[in-house]
Amino acid sequence: MTTVSRRTVLRGSLAAGLAGPALLMGAPARADGPIVKPLPPELFTVFGTNAETRWEAMQGMGYHTPIDRFFVRNHTATPLIDHRTWQLDVHGSGVRRPLRLSYADLRALPTREVSAFIECTGNGRSFFTSQQGQAVTGTAWKLGAVGVARWRGVPLSHVLRLAGVTREAVDVMPVGLDAEWVDGGVNRGHVRRPLPIAKALDDVLLAYEMNGELLPPDHGFPVRVVVPSWIGIASIKWLGSVEVSSEPLSSPWDTNYYRLFGPDYPPEGSAPLTQQVVKSAFELPFPATLASGPQVLGGRSWSGGGRIRHVEVSTDGAATWHRAIPHGVAGGEGWLRWRFPWRPQPGSYELRARAVDEHGHTQPETAEFNTLGYLFDAVVRHPVTVV
Repeated sequence: MTTVSRRTVLRGSLAAGLAGPALLMGAPARADGPIVKPLPPELFTVFGTNAETRWEAMQGMGYHTPIDRFFVRNHTATPLIDHRTWQLDVHGSGVRRPLRLSYADLRALPTREVSAFIECTGNGRSFFTSQQGQAVTGTAWKLGAVGVARWRGVPLSHVLRLAGVTREAVDVMPVGLDAEWVDGGVNRGHVRRPLPIAKALDDVLLAYEMNGELLPPDHGFPVRVVVPSWIGIASIKWLGSVEVSSEPLSSPWDTNYYRLFGPDYPPEGSAPLTQQVVKSAFELPFPATLASGPQVLGGRSWSGGGRIRHVEVSTDGAATWHRAIPHGVAGGEGWLRWRFPWRPQPGSYELRARAVDEHGHTQPETAEFNTLGYLFDAVVRHPVTVV
C-alpha cells in the first residue's frame, strides 16, 4: 500500500488551510436523527432518512442550490466522520500501486471545480401514481430530489493514475462509509456502485467542498464522489475506498436496484441505469395558490443529456404552448433557469413545462412505467388556484 510522504501531507495541510477553525473543530459528536442539518417545514418535506426540497424555497435563489435547502438522500443515517483519521484506499487488480491517502494528501492534489446537478433516480416517482395511475415502490418524491451545487475536489482520474491504473482496468467501485444497509431483512452492505473505467477517467470528481464551503456531513463529508449527469446513486457519499478491477464488478445497487423492472423488461431488468433524463419544475408550492393579475412564474429545467436548448410553458392544460424566457445561461451539467409572464384570472389551472436539450431529448406526456418508479420524465401537471 503506497502512502504519500509527510512532506506532501504538510504541503497539503498548508494549501488546504487546515489551520482554519471550522475544519479543526471536526464533526459534532453525534446527531439527533438520521439527518444532521435543520429541516424546517418551509424548506423540506421529510421522508424518514430523506428530505425533499420544496420548490417554492428556490424562489429568488441564484443558480446554485443553497446548502441549507439542498435535498438529502440517505440509505441510513448521516455518519459523523473525523477528517483527521479518514483515509481513502485505492486498490484492486486494475492498479499497479495500491494507494492510501489522508484528507491532507487529497487536498494537496490538483483541483477541479464543476457546477453540476445531483438528482435521485426516483425524483418525480409520485407522479407515476398521481398522473398515470400506476403503483410503484420507493420514496414518494415529487420533483425536489435534485440540486445544483458548485463542487470542488480532485479528479478521480488523477488519483487513479497515481495508483497506476492499468490498461486492463474495466470497472471502478467507490464504497461509502455510512452504515451497512438492510433491506427486507437482507444486509446489502455498504452503499457502493461500479463505474465503467471510461466514465471514471472522464469527468468524475472526488469532492471535498460544496458551494465554496467544506462539504457538510449530510452531503458526504469529508469526501464524496460527484458523477456529473448520471443518476444520483453513482455519486457515493462519505467515500472510504475505491476498488479498481480488471474484471467486471457489481453490487446490489446495479443489480437489485437502479435498473428498470416491470412487464416490459426481462426478469433481470434493464441494463444498469446511467444518464439522467430531462425534467422541468416550477418554483411554486404543489399545489399552489396565486393572486390574480400579473405574475412572473419561475422555473428550472435540466437534463443528463446536455444543455437545455429551450423550455415551453402551457397554462391551459397543454392546449397551447409558449416559449419561456431564459434567465441566465444554461449549464451543461446543471440547469437552465427560466421565467414566464402570466396574467391569470381567478379560477383553477394546470400549469405544464417541458424542455428540450441540445441533443433533442425532450419530455413526453407519459413516462415509461417501471415498478421502482425510476426516471420519471413526463411533463408534470402542476395544479394552481388563482384567487
